[in-house]
Amino acid sequence: MEKSLKHYLMVTIKGLAMGAADIVPGVSGGTIAFITGIYEELINSINAVNLEGFRKLFKDGVVAFWKHINGNFLVALLLGIGISILSLASLMTYLLEYHPILIWSFFFGLIIASIWLVGRDIKNWNFSVVISLLVGIGIAYYISSMQTVTHVDGYWYIFLSGMIAICAMILPGISGSFILVLMGSYYQVLGALRERDLVLILIFISGCVIGILSFARLLKFLFTSYKTWTIALLTGFMIGALYKVWPWKRNVGSEPLVVHSDGREEWMTTNVLPSDFSGDPLLLWAIVCSICGLGLVVILERMAVKK
Repeated sequence: MEKSLKHYLMVTIKGLAMGAADIVPGVSGGTIAFITGIYEELINSINAVNLEGFRKLFKDGVVAFWKHINGNFLVALLLGIGISILSLASLMTYLLEYHPILIWSFFFGLIIASIWLVGRDIKNWNFSVVISLLVGIGIAYYISSMQTVTHVDGYWYIFLSGMIAICAMILPGISGSFILVLMGSYYQVLGALRERDLVLILIFISGCVIGILSFARLLKFLFTSYKTWTIALLTGFMIGALYKVWPWKRNVGSEPLVVHSDGREEWMTTNVLPSDFSGDPLLLWAIVCSICGLGLVVILERMAVKK
C-alpha cells in the first residue's frame, strides 16, 4: 500500500529527533526510533540492502530495488537525521558546555519514560527474561562508567570509530556519540560537521555504512527469533545508561584526563547528589526539564500509536 506524503513527513520529523539524540553523548537515536514505533521497520529496511536487493536492481530495475529496500522510508528518515545533525551540532556543543545540568536532566527524563514504554512490551516475565534484562543493565553501566581515552590521529581511526559508533546508535540505551567520546573521536567528528570537512565526514559515513549493514542483520535475527529476550536486553541497556546521563557530576582528581592540542581539557567525572552542590538553584529547573523530556516521549509515543 502506498503511503502518503504526510506519513513520510512524520518519518522525517522522527529522524530530526533521532539526529538530535545522536549528537548528545549518553542518549541513543535508537531509543527515539523505538518509542516512535519505527525501530523494526528501520532494521528491516537496512537489512533489505543486500545481494537480493542488488539482483532486483540489475534484473527488474530501479523501481523494484527501491521498493525492496523501502527507499522512501530510508530517505525520509536520513533526511531528518542529516538536517538535525548539521543544524544542531553547534547548539548541542553550546548546551553541553554552558548548561549541562539542564540538558542532561531533559534526557534523563526522556530515558526514564522510554524505559517504561519499551519495557511494557514484555508480557511474559520469567527467569531468562530477567537475566537478559540484568545483562543489558550490566553492559550499559560498564560502558557508561568508562572514562575517555586519548585521541588517535588518522583517517583509519575515524573510519573504525564510525563502524563501532553506528552499532551503538541504533541500540536503544547505548549512545553512539558516547562511544565516540570513549574512543576520543567525538570532538573531531563534531568539528568536521561544524566546519563542513567533507573528506573526514565521508570517511566517517563510510565506516557507519559498513557497520550498520553488518550489525542490522544480527538485530533482525534477534528480533525474529528471540524478540522478548531482545526487548528485555534493550530495556536493560536504557536502565544502565541512566548512570551516564545523571545531571550532577564532579571532576575527579586535580589533573585533566586528556588535554587536546587546542587546549580543551577533558576530566574524569563521578556522579553526585544535587545536595552536594550546596542548594543548587538549578534543581527546580532540572526537575522541569526532566518532566519535559518525559512528556516529549509520551507525546511521541501517542503520535506513533495514532499513525
